[in-house]
Amino acid sequence: MRYQRLTRFFPMLKVVSFLFILPLAACSQTVSQMPDSLGTHLFTPVELPLKLTFAGEKVPMEYFDVRENLDRELLSTVYFHSQTIRYIKNAPRYFAMIEPILKSNGIPEDFKYLCVAESGFDIRALSPAKAAGIWQLLESVARENSLVVNDEVDERYNIEKSTEVACRILKSAYQKYGSWSLVAASYNGGRTFVDRQIATQKTKSYYDLLFGEETTRYVFRILALKMVMEDPKEYGFKVEKDQLYPIIDTRLVDVSGPVTDLADFAISKGISYKTLKMFNPWLRETYLKNPIKKKYSLKIPGKDFRTKN
Repeated sequence: MRYQRLTRFFPMLKVVSFLFILPLAACSQTVSQMPDSLGTHLFTPVELPLKLTFAGEKVPMEYFDVRENLDRELLSTVYFHSQTIRYIKNAPRYFAMIEPILKSNGIPEDFKYLCVAESGFDIRALSPAKAAGIWQLLESVARENSLVVNDEVDERYNIEKSTEVACRILKSAYQKYGSWSLVAASYNGGRTFVDRQIATQKTKSYYDLLFGEETTRYVFRILALKMVMEDPKEYGFKVEKDQLYPIIDTRLVDVSGPVTDLADFAISKGISYKTLKMFNPWLRETYLKNPIKKKYSLKIPGKDFRTKN
């Protein structure tokens, strides 16, 4: 309102404001944001592929709704620059841990993008429903699959162990559905929900089933992440190799009894308490009572890890 009163008496203020704002709006440029003949940046749609697969299965790109759903997720991924760049930079570090486990369990590599859709590589992620870790496992599911979840240890935050559990869930779902897209849908919405939709709608194709918005978008979000992260430059993201977050070498130290003070333990290994928790986010307290004397393997990075390029 104050701005309107000022411009009534000072018409040039509108012109100056426009000239000031215009360069700011043109700061960001990707392949999909090319300048026109006047130098103004135009935000354009993303080109959709004619053919696409998910986990080796054909995506019916001839369906108009499939194309529009994919378009929506691609636009969200491509134009959310800061988040997508962070995903690209984090990918080598986390995929190096995840890919071998997926492979050893016979899970298609495309499912590494499912954990990006679930948590965005946030190893401390906790959802409103109390699902935790990069695979967003519920406490009940974790315990059913032999992960420890208590006040001092929560192995849902252990990347390797939670990935093994996720593989078990995905493999079991594939034995039931025989379709990787339905496996992904069931990971998001739950098997009971997916079973009910299959029974009601009398079809077993993910792309022919009507789901709620979240599950409808889920596979397309994974596909969009896959497309952009596999070929960032195609979508306007220029991230040099030396800008990727480095893979940090670690060694494992086994602990089979109590640790009364994790800070002292960390110092004895040549690292800080902060570093110990950074590499072992599943440790939830300042100590490890471990009354049943379970063996835990703690990751310890080398002393020079902070200077790694």
